[in-house]
Amino acid sequence: MSEQQVRRTRVAAYGLVVRGDQVLLCQLAPRVSREGLWHLPGGGIDFGEHPRDALVREIHEETGLDAIVGDELLVDSASRQVEDGQMHSVRIVYDASVPADAPDPRVVEVDGSTVAAAWHPVSGVLDGSVPTTPVVRLALEKHRPARLQRVAAYGLAVADDRVLLTRISARGHHPGAWTLPGGGVDHGESPADTVRREFVEETGLEVAVGRLLGVHDVHFEGTAPSGRLEDYHGIHLVHEVSASGEPHVVEQGGTTDRVAWVPLVEVDDLELLDVARTALRWAHDR
Repeated sequence: MSEQQVRRTRVAAYGLVVRGDQVLLCQLAPRVSREGLWHLPGGGIDFGEHPRDALVREIHEETGLDAIVGDELLVDSASRQVEDGQMHSVRIVYDASVPADAPDPRVVEVDGSTVAAAWHPVSGVLDGSVPTTPVVRLALEKHRPARLQRVAAYGLAVADDRVLLTRISARGHHPGAWTLPGGGVDHGESPADTVRREFVEETGLEVAVGRLLGVHDVHFEGTAPSGRLEDYHGIHLVHEVSASGEPHVVEQGGTTDRVAWVPLVEVDDLELLDVARTALRWAHDR
């Protein structure tokens, strides 16, 4: 190496953002990639900046989206020749997510290293039809859905041959489907208190919580409201509940957008989650 040549080390943070069967990518500017390769959103870490903070900043600059940074996926190291010497790049790649209802991506920072941002099929990256930098495929091969086990408590309220049901909003799993009022048990909270709290938030009604009807569970993989791909296991404690009155959704912007007393003869015509169907069967059998 001549005396004029220099050696540089660059530390950068990148995010693998997977939503369903798509991955969020940024197209590199011609000055960075003559081939116009697609790359993970992210970039250099400023002096004194935490890598996670750098990634949130870079994802917003390159895609216009607000990201949540998860676990570290991998650390990649590569060297390349540049005009005045050699560049050693250290890349910290994190699992990241953007909200499921986030707008389409757009480049915010002009004259940067990114000229476009878009969602691409994961299959297109893996089969080579989407031209990407090597780290994209490497990150996808390392990626696994986040595992989440959630304990929730629900209430079955039946009166005058009607059952009280809530409809899941666009922010929840299975949007548009109907289920029982209820939700996650907070740390230190009794399931009965959870049912009372959730009924107030989702129906506006004060209720009396009765016996435990049974324990239901569900296991599936899907995209959470946060946009994170999850391997989800839900454990549902279902109680009998005494309730009356006209319901209305109190908590706005959550995972419930409608509540109603539904005649039992009309239940079979609804898209109803299994926990609600199972609870109705338990009540009927007893």
